[in-house]
Amino acid sequence: MRSWVRRALTKRVRKTARGAEVEVAVPPSERVVLAVYVTIAAIGGLTALEIAYIIAFKAWNSEVFSAITGLVGLVVGTLIGAKV
Repeated sequence: MRSWVRRALTKRVRKTARGAEVEVAVPPSERVVLAVYVTIAAIGGLTALEIAYIIAFKAWNSEVFSAITGLVGLVVGTLIGAKV
């Protein structure tokens, strides 16, 4: 599963060497890959918790939803920021 996360976080840099343009791949650190992986797992767990809360209490829990929203923002920001 980490291969697609690693691919998404890999930065491509173009360098000019002796008149020829070369594209070099800069891989992300292992910590960043594992942090994104754990964050995606946390999003899945919180989504399951929100679904269980809705089924059990027939109400929306805004605190869990705000945690999900924050984690999604973290993952999207990390993926976009890795490409810049």
